[in-house]
Amino acid sequence: MDIPQEAKKAIELLKTHKVKWVNATFTDVRGLLYDMVVSVKEFLNGEAFTRGLGFDGSSVRGFKDIEESDMRLMPDPKTLAILPWTLDGESQRASIVIGDVFEAYGGGASEVCPRGWAAKRAVKEAENMGYTAYFAPEVEFFVFSSLDPTKLFWDLWVSPRGGEGDSWGAPRVIPQSPEITAGGYVLRPKEAYFRPPPEDTTVGYRNEVSSILEEYFGFGIEKHHHEVATAGQVEINFQYDTLVETSDRVMYYKFVAKNVAKKHGLIATFMPKPVYLDNASGMHTHISIWRDGINEMYDERDEYAELSQTGRYFIGGLLEHAKALTAVCCPTVNSYKRLVPGFEAPIYILWSRRNRSALVRIPVYDRGQEYASSKRVEYRGVDPSCNPYLAFSCLLMAGLDGIKNKIDPGDPVDEDIYKMPAEKRRALGVKELPTTLKDALEEMKSDELIRQALGSHIFDAFVDYKTNDWNQYCLYVTPWEVMKYLDY
Repeated sequence: MDIPQEAKKAIELLKTHKVKWVNATFTDVRGLLYDMVVSVKEFLNGEAFTRGLGFDGSSVRGFKDIEESDMRLMPDPKTLAILPWTLDGESQRASIVIGDVFEAYGGGASEVCPRGWAAKRAVKEAENMGYTAYFAPEVEFFVFSSLDPTKLFWDLWVSPRGGEGDSWGAPRVIPQSPEITAGGYVLRPKEAYFRPPPEDTTVGYRNEVSSILEEYFGFGIEKHHHEVATAGQVEINFQYDTLVETSDRVMYYKFVAKNVAKKHGLIATFMPKPVYLDNASGMHTHISIWRDGINEMYDERDEYAELSQTGRYFIGGLLEHAKALTAVCCPTVNSYKRLVPGFEAPIYILWSRRNRSALVRIPVYDRGQEYASSKRVEYRGVDPSCNPYLAFSCLLMAGLDGIKNKIDPGDPVDEDIYKMPAEKRRALGVKELPTTLKDALEEMKSDELIRQALGSHIFDAFVDYKTNDWNQYCLYVTPWEVMKYLDY
């Protein structure tokens, strides 16, 4: 059996750490991780890497019907990582690997696979145009000390309920909330950004997650900090990479964050808006495109933001497809409770430098040729509930469409768009993002580029699943409705 060199390296890693079990994983259309735990023997003999692992595709959301259920997972040896929390006892030592989904019976990469189909096709499209794209997402999330879905209250801030040691209602959190912290300090809503200990009680947790990602998963961690929301909202920033590799890192980031939280009796959630009247979690995504080792987005002659014409066209594509992109980048009902004024989330389709009220922002921390490599666009209309393989693929394809068709993004808007009078917005022709998942899906269904980016199978499966989500939500009677209308 001819075993590829990357697989040989992975096998040596398994032997060195005396691994017994391998968590072989892939993602579904939603971006949720699926996992089968396989004996390491299947990997040590090379068969798992060369032949793949069979599974039932009809049991995975958006994959196959029951009459064509046989599928294969082809693990990617470059993604193999040791799970440090299993190293205490030899009998349970485990690792994890991400793979692509293939058709059975000798078939190639399957059109159901977000990683092996959509993401790798987008990368190929960029390569065909001579580009390599790099992505750097800022993934925010919340850490709670407890959350009981059966005891949620409509208003965390205004309606304290008392009792059960939880005077401010659910969800209770690592004491990062309107509760008094252990040190006797109060963190007020929307005022927790960059707070130090003792007000910030998540430092130890973030240090542990960051250390594991660096030591065992090969991340380059740049920084981590508490975010704006009071209720245990945090962010860990890691170095940029290409589309597939960065998507893999988002999946591992979530996996490690959740498992370390579980170890400490906590809950990590990437739900965009779990707390009423405080900031939500975004996943602002930085993108740059390169050709022959040169950042194509940089132009020292541009006085506004040292942004090249290619970069402007890329932004033009993002803005042109922004409404349809929102369905993929903000794919849950809850996502649209983030996309509202006053919480640092974009709702208007425009671009600017420095301006965090814009959908597309050009960071301008530094100036000059020596900083050419850092020139990039930041697309702020993404949240951490998305499938990164699909979201990044659609963002890249939209930007490339802008380059191909020389789409002019229009003039930048450097004012706080939230404070701009409606009359002025209309005069400038500023459009708005969809305000509900239903509206976003309607925009997505009319955008042929998004269908091409995802492929027909994933496109249809995504629309069907998310439409069902919306229909379920519309039928549900919320506590807010009962409070609001019971006396009618």
